[in-house]
Amino acid sequence: QVQLVESGGGLVQSGDSLRLSCSVSGLTFSRYSIGWFRQAPGRERESVAHISASGGLKDYASSVKGRFTISRDDAKDTVYLQMTGLNLEDTAVYYCAAPASTYLYSQNLQNYKYWGQGTQVTVSS
Repeated sequence: QVQLVESGGGLVQSGDSLRLSCSVSGLTFSRYSIGWFRQAPGRERESVAHISASGGLKDYASSVKGRFTISRDDAKDTVYLQMTGLNLEDTAVYYCAAPASTYLYSQNLQNYKYWGQGTQVTVSS
């Protein structure tokens, strides 16, 4: 059974930093790219960042580029999202996800089959 479990969310002030973690089990982690997505109240779920199975490819939404960093630790089957310079617009539930196929690298959330339950990030002024 594939499971993705996010952690690290919380309530922070504008300008603060947070690191989210996504712990993965039930699949061969090193063969899967992982994506981070977020959904704010009343808005559609959107792509935030993605990392390839090898870790050699990474991409970011324009709204977070330069502030967020995605990384992975294959020894721990975990992907991280380091978030700095948080602002009010970053308030959302953050999800990590894995695609249906090994080695598939995609920004399209429709290609992602396995999802975590999400972790809330709230940024206050």
